Amino acid sequence: MTLSVSGLHAGYATASVLNGVDFTVADGQSVALLGRNGMGKTTLVRTICGLRPPAVTSGTIVYDDVDITRRPSHLISRAGIALVPQGRRVFGSLTTLENLKVVPRRRGGRGEIWTVERVFDFFPRLAERSGSMARSLSGGEQQMLAIGRALMTSPSLLIMDEPSEGLAPSILDVIQDRLEGLRASGLSILIAEQNVDLALDIAEHVLLIDDSGTIAWSGLPEALRADDQLLERHLSI
Repeated sequence: MTLSVSGLHAGYATASVLNGVDFTVADGQSVALLGRNGMGKTTLVRTICGLRPPAVTSGTIVYDDVDITRRPSHLISRAGIALVPQGRRVFGSLTTLENLKVVPRRRGGRGEIWTVERVFDFFPRLAERSGSMARSLSGGEQQMLAIGRALMTSPSLLIMDEPSEGLAPSILDVIQDRLEGLRASGLSILIAEQNVDLALDIAEHVLLIDDSGTIAWSGLPEALRADDQLLERHLSI
């Protein structure tokens, strides 16, 4: 199942943010979206996942040969796209187990089937905290829960917005290991990140978005690592 974004323009009432974005995520491919703060990474993620605002003014988003542009988020989820949002957004008044069970399950599709038991095997720490209120979990545990909750929809494409944000190095190592496992399983992944090292370790392909609201560069992780000028110009490193 391929995600194809073509000529995408989107923004808010006061400003246009995306100004002709074009890229694809092939079936089973892992892609990193990099750029400085304010370049439009979250806007792009929200637009693909059908969250409003922003509003799409032109262009198309096609997934599995179906045009999903402007579709409601719940229908995009049913199509096989799952989001791990920035800031985790777990349900603090529900337990860990309830957060996993509250997710509507997909029927059919080509994504691997995920169950509560499988999520607990994937993140054993969540099994230990299954009866704890989500608001009492550490930041790292909440990130595990946010990823687990997304996987409970049995997606064929997992989109993550800043999954490393605010995580201690030890927890980040666990998250990276699990994401590499998901990549190896053949799950398609689109990750918007500030942590360049994490993104380049996980991704097979990299996109750089700049202040013009377009994809300024697209290529292999090793090519970006070797290009100091690109890193300085687009990521300030």
